[in-house]
Amino acid sequence: MSTQPREKGSNIARVLEIIEAISKAEHPLSAADLSVLLNIPKPSVHRLLQQLESEGFLQTNMRGLLVPADRLHDIALGIIYSSRFKAQRQAILQHLAEKIGETCGLAIPSGTDMIYYDRAQTNWPLQIHLPVGIHTPICCTASGKLYLSSLSKGRRQRILGSIPMKQYTRNTKTDLARLENELLYIQKTDIGTDNEEFIDGMVAISVPVKDSHGRLIACLFCHAPVIRNNLDELMHFIPELRAAAVEIGSLAEEVD
Repeated sequence: MSTQPREKGSNIARVLEIIEAISKAEHPLSAADLSVLLNIPKPSVHRLLQQLESEGFLQTNMRGLLVPADRLHDIALGIIYSSRFKAQRQAILQHLAEKIGETCGLAIPSGTDMIYYDRAQTNWPLQIHLPVGIHTPICCTASGKLYLSSLSKGRRQRILGSIPMKQYTRNTKTDLARLENELLYIQKTDIGTDNEEFIDGMVAISVPVKDSHGRLIACLFCHAPVIRNNLDELMHFIPELRAAAVEIGSLAEEVD
């Protein structure tokens, strides 16, 4: 790549390149990083970043580095949710929910939360209603703990150290050492669990949906009222969840 700044080029192209670079980066970037990485003059980078921040697409973290903001998260979720694979994904979820007899869905990480972005429900009169789009805690849900277990120890400790450890129920783990021990176990099993830790009377399990490189791209979960299925009973359906997770993961690899 040339080290000479590009003096010419469409601002639209530059904006898209900046968004792409920040979205793909394994760690937050600075304006200087982007200037070097994309070969764009520093004044132009700063001007474009100011516009993207003012419009709510990007924001700076506590260290002054750039991360996606709410509007960029919303765009990503919209693309995922309205993709051409929605019908196939819904069919997989519905089949799984009917087989297990409980609500099944998908969650993806968003900052220090998990977003509940797709689901299939059963017809039981007693349901635990968590609407699509709701943000759930990363530290006490089956999908959240599964995602945390996929991160390096240093990264997850930084995340957990930056959020309040709220006592949602009598079973919520607020001691970081105790939670870390559980995350290490989840890392070995690839199964996230929630034993009435987020909502009293609800249990849940979760398995990873991975891409062809083995990276977690979503969490496939099942939750149930404990009065109908306890955690041990839900665990019997792990093979079914894993098979469905492979099917959903394969959709992301398909091309026209």
